[in-house]
Amino acid sequence: MVSTAHALALKEAPAEIDPITLQVIRGSFETIAEEMAHMLYRMSFSSIIRESEDLGAGLFDVDFNTLCESESTPMHIGSIPGYLRGIQATLEDGEWFEGDVVVHNHPYHGSSHTPDLAIVVPVFYHGRLVGFAGNTAHHVDIGAATPGLIIDVPDVFAEGMLFAGTKLYRKGQPNNAMWNFIRNNSRAAQQLVSDIEAQVASARLGARRFVELVDKFGEETVFQAAGQLMDYAERMMRQRISEIPDGEYMAEGWLDDDGRNREQRLKVKVTVRVRGDELDVDLTGSADQTPTAYNVPFEGSTKVAAYAAFRKLLLDAYTSDVRVPSNEGSFRPINVIAPLGSIFNPKPPASAEARFTQCNRMIDLIIRALAPVMPDTVIAGSSASISFAAYSGVRPSGDYWVFLEVNEGAYGGRPRSDGPDSIDNLMANTRNNPLEDLAMHIPMICDRYELRDDVPPGAGRFRGGLGVVKAQRVLTEGFITHESERHMEAPWGIFGGTDGAVGKCLIYNSAAPDSSREMHSKFSGLAVNANDTMAYFSPNGGGYGSPLDRPAQKVLEDVLDGFYSAEHASSVYGVVVDLEDETVDIQETARLRARKKKG
Repeated sequence: MVSTAHALALKEAPAEIDPITLQVIRGSFETIAEEMAHMLYRMSFSSIIRESEDLGAGLFDVDFNTLCESESTPMHIGSIPGYLRGIQATLEDGEWFEGDVVVHNHPYHGSSHTPDLAIVVPVFYHGRLVGFAGNTAHHVDIGAATPGLIIDVPDVFAEGMLFAGTKLYRKGQPNNAMWNFIRNNSRAAQQLVSDIEAQVASARLGARRFVELVDKFGEETVFQAAGQLMDYAERMMRQRISEIPDGEYMAEGWLDDDGRNREQRLKVKVTVRVRGDELDVDLTGSADQTPTAYNVPFEGSTKVAAYAAFRKLLLDAYTSDVRVPSNEGSFRPINVIAPLGSIFNPKPPASAEARFTQCNRMIDLIIRALAPVMPDTVIAGSSASISFAAYSGVRPSGDYWVFLEVNEGAYGGRPRSDGPDSIDNLMANTRNNPLEDLAMHIPMICDRYELRDDVPPGAGRFRGGLGVVKAQRVLTEGFITHESERHMEAPWGIFGGTDGAVGKCLIYNSAAPDSSREMHSKFSGLAVNANDTMAYFSPNGGGYGSPLDRPAQKVLEDVLDGFYSAEHASSVYGVVVDLEDETVDIQETARLRARKKKG
């Protein structure tokens, strides 16, 4: 017999939304997030947002759960709830009003890092706060110690303007003093202000669409559907985690340096602890926090990197049977641990702006740790870095020009195919910047942009991807700051595959290209002269599986395409290529491979 209390609870519990309505609302959520992102990058002026699409956008409930986010750059997926929690703790007035617009970027109050400004708009329905529409985007310059990017600075206060729960609009009225403050504290003030205005327009659009959705289906139905969609994403993530054998899986690697102390390499240690349908990502054993900006904000970046890693591994849209919505539910089974005072959880006021390559290496090591128990899912080592360069100078008018660029890397070989060439990877998904756009707006010229051909990719049944070579020449005196990694530790091969190749960065003048100097993987505020060039060579990915199992015809195609030499084909792959006839010597190849397999 059902108790009276239980009967009342059953009566009051909202009914499950029928599958058709649920899918319609899911589609509406996703469309709103994509429309917000589209408006943001279409309206923005700086190339890092307009072309590279270094942004994220979405809708959130009053408990800061992600209801939907745009499928743009993975580093932004999962970060905005951290911003919202930070805003809650710091909100100007301590209260939300209709018409408010908040800007927030404080790394010790939930942000991913300071150049990623979040714009958040509250969503009111019949006078009640029901949620938020928000976005994040990477900005050209927020007045930091060096133009565009920073690495070697002493603390968070050298990162530029810090906003914590700051209202740009209050009850619909602009905070003119704050807007003037922003204009007066950036080297690229017009771009910064215009890009923030694009963010405001995007967030307001999301709020309007959210209200329209509630008007159409009713508040109870929309939020019941949102809850079901989050529960579904959680169930799917838990189901995938439960397929991994329980246990502890560990991998470690080394970062080059912190941008100042060149002889001190930094350890990254990842332990993945699987228990049933939950897991820990434990970074205990990683390096202590650094005295430079080479630290990672825990809430806004470290945790987000872990979420991104397991969405890639377990819920990839291409390899999964079903497409799981990108919402808060998929994050719930994942617990992230990083000791306070470590590189992945620094103590204030440590600077934490140059935080990206550490996150990529963390994801790369999560993949490596799980390789023994997920051989058909993982990939070999990717470049797992980022080449983030800031070029700048002063025009004759006295105004700064600043250009931010993300260069491509390469993926490692995969269980069923070669690693993709020349592509941003793992926690990044930014697009390249058209060279025509560069020449139209900035006193720079790209002298070289092509696949890397000076060293081969990691060999394997499925080879690693080739990195990129990009040589950018400045036409005036200026400055370059560059953040990258993996100049010392090559992307790893797996299951018999060989390692890839490390990256490198050269500086030279176009009048004397042979007189180049090799740079560290990261450097700050380098003064350069007219026609000085930075040439970046990104790492090549590692190989998957034994090179002796790669089909000989594919090896021939690689040689003819210039990916590696005939000598490399023979010595590593055991394939004898006749370059004159463009054929494989089948008999010699069989004999050579047989000898190599015997050892």
